[in-house]
Amino acid sequence: MKHLIVAIFLFVNCVVFAQKPCEIDANISDSIGTYKSTKQYVIFERSFAGNSTNIFFSLTNTNGTLGADVQILQRSQDFIKAICFDVSSKIYLQLQNGKIVMLIYNGKDDCGTYLRDDTNGNNRILSGSFLFSRENYEDLKNSSVTFMRIKFSSDNIDYPFRSGFVSELDKKIYEPEFYFINYLKCIEN
Repeated sequence: MKHLIVAIFLFVNCVVFAQKPCEIDANISDSIGTYKSTKQYVIFERSFAGNSTNIFFSLTNTNGTLGADVQILQRSQDFIKAICFDVSSKIYLQLQNGKIVMLIYNGKDDCGTYLRDDTNGNNRILSGSFLFSRENYEDLKNSSVTFMRIKFSSDNIDYPFRSGFVSELDKKIYEPEFYFINYLKCIEN
């Protein structure tokens, strides 16, 4: 009986602390170099009074340089104010251990794309690439993220991370606090 209890305890621990499988979207290697990226992951989702904001992350490794591709999707029946990335744009991630990790924008000035859908709703999509530095990269592998601030060209917007939620888009469960802990290992090689 004692062995059975120990075996059940070990099995439950293995299931609870199992690592997430890597979901690779692109893995390219040619004469120019290498590129590897994970599938997009919902980091933030907010829907209130007919307005919604979704933020997706995809981790990348381009010739050994680690980064995150970010896509912000905003929807509303009203006009959506433009938010833009420029050379001063940054993402600040506050970790559970109190440290702050900064990602630096790596691209041209961009205010995204404005689209109207079939129901005359307004949509704005903004995408950008941000780079990690080696020193803050290690902190992300060991501590969960509790808060994100994005510095746009003219605004700072704060996004609290949740430990888990069911997305309204695809009804899947996402755990943004543990995203980097679970998926940074996927692009290291």
